Amino acid sequence: MTLFLVGGAVCIQIFAFISYIDRTNRILNNFLESIRYSDFTRTFQVEGEGSSFEKLKKSFNEVIKDFQEVRAEKEENFYYLQTVIQHIGIALIAYQKDGKVELINNATKKLFQVRNLSNIQALSGFSQEMVEHLFNIKHGENTLIKVQEKDNLLQLIIYATEFKIHNRTITLVSIKNIQQELEEKEMESWQKLIRVLTHEIMNSITPISSLSSTVTMMIKDVTENLKEQGTNADDLETLDEVEGALKTIHKRTDGLLHFVNTYRNLTKIPNPNFSIFKVSHLLGNIKSLFEEEMRRKGIECEMNIEPESLELSADEHLIEQVIINLIKNAIHAIEGKEDGRIQLRAYLNSRGRIVIQVVDNGPGILPSVLERIFIPFFTTKPQGSGIGLSLSRQILRLHGGTINAFSEPDKETKFTLTF
Repeated sequence: MTLFLVGGAVCIQIFAFISYIDRTNRILNNFLESIRYSDFTRTFQVEGEGSSFEKLKKSFNEVIKDFQEVRAEKEENFYYLQTVIQHIGIALIAYQKDGKVELINNATKKLFQVRNLSNIQALSGFSQEMVEHLFNIKHGENTLIKVQEKDNLLQLIIYATEFKIHNRTITLVSIKNIQQELEEKEMESWQKLIRVLTHEIMNSITPISSLSSTVTMMIKDVTENLKEQGTNADDLETLDEVEGALKTIHKRTDGLLHFVNTYRNLTKIPNPNFSIFKVSHLLGNIKSLFEEEMRRKGIECEMNIEPESLELSADEHLIEQVIINLIKNAIHAIEGKEDGRIQLRAYLNSRGRIVIQVVDNGPGILPSVLERIFIPFFTTKPQGSGIGLSLSRQILRLHGGTINAFSEPDKETKFTLTF
């Protein structure tokens, strides 16, 4: 009986011991699975299991709590980093060597007009040259790429950085369109040059003009006195020649002064007086202004505005001056053409910006000339001053916009104003 009781007690103890170990293993297994699958929502009850179980479960709960705090901190850092990246106005792309994209920001989506980007090869439709540069660019390298996007010219500067994560080589590139900045710097340089030139020329020519005028009057008085005294005709003829030469000098200096004052306009554009007005009203007024001239020259003028209610916030008079100048150029280009046509267009582009275009079907502009038409003093017209398009670019710059030209010889020439 004693052996039977002892044997039963031993069996019960062995069963209890196995159950104890099994419960411990289950708890340990649950804890390790929580860590493995990053499930830190699980907790372990500590009542009714004995002191050792309570201590074990408390330790597990504390470890899980520490993991929760670490995860929360990582998530906060990740959210902070994502917010900063999405807030940056420069396009950022992180991708692997095979082109697989790991990260893009909102500026990238806006620049390339995409919602998602899984591989940079998908940007081939935007610019194949840019995709090739993205694959071949080296760490710390800068490159500048020109992209003609429909009616806009983009000058993209790309800067690359490489780093490794878990044996993966990641390339992080920043892409920024610096077209407007380049135009601003170019215009500022021209303005500085014009200020210096006009100042020096005015200082030199003004005294010459004044002196030539004074000497001309003095010679005229001397000639009249000599005529009264009956002086030799040869002497009078010589004085007449000198007077004629002085008049020529005076006339030329006045012409140079007028020339200099004309170019001063590039540095004296008033600040825009912004107001909101309908684009249809602006283009309608301009069209009616040239209607008689175009009818007389057999030029057809079309106007297309989408939507009809399109409104623009700008200085109406300055923008009107720009468009009038472009239409004058278009009329001059297609004058004498049998089927001459000018189109005035206005619409919202894919980036949500207002676009106004002046299009003509004239002989077009050669590529070598097209690159220089916005340079001050450059003109292809015999009587041109070379400041019209430069002035237009300056006005658009003051409005935070751009003006670009696109031309296909013998087909069309298109000037695009983007606001």
